[in-house]
Amino acid sequence: MKTFFKSLTIAVGAAAMFAGIAAADGHLEGAVKARKALMQLYAFNLGQLGAMAKGDADFDAKVAAAAANNLLAAATMDQSAMWPQGSDSTAMAGKTNAKAEIWTTYPAVAEKGKALAEAATKLAGMVGDLDGLRAGIGGAGGACGGCHKEFREKIN
Repeated sequence: MKTFFKSLTIAVGAAAMFAGIAAADGHLEGAVKARKALMQLYAFNLGQLGAMAKGDADFDAKVAAAAANNLLAAATMDQSAMWPQGSDSTAMAGKTNAKAEIWTTYPAVAEKGKALAEAATKLAGMVGDLDGLRAGIGGAGGACGGCHKEFREKIN
């Protein structure tokens, strides 16, 4: 009987440990999914603005304002829960392209996020006409690229 309870205790402890690992992995995977969704929102809104700026879509001030304000909202939201340590391309190979350097050089990546928020703020105030859009979109696109070049693994 004593052996039975000892085995049961070990089994319950192991199950709890594996459940904790699974929950932690689930948290990391959820964070990666959330930030991928955020990047999709960035791309979608910048895509609308870029198409108008290039002349691939007719300029529409209402659509441009909505896209620029969406970009601004996304760029200025609290994203901290989307970036837990351990959710990088080394720890989660094949699931994310985020370099581990994001967490070891944190002040630098925070500056990149700040640059995007500032560029999105500026852009949102410039999209009232096509010339303003064309003048402002480069800063937002450059801010995205500046972070990706330094902190994202190349996508094949």
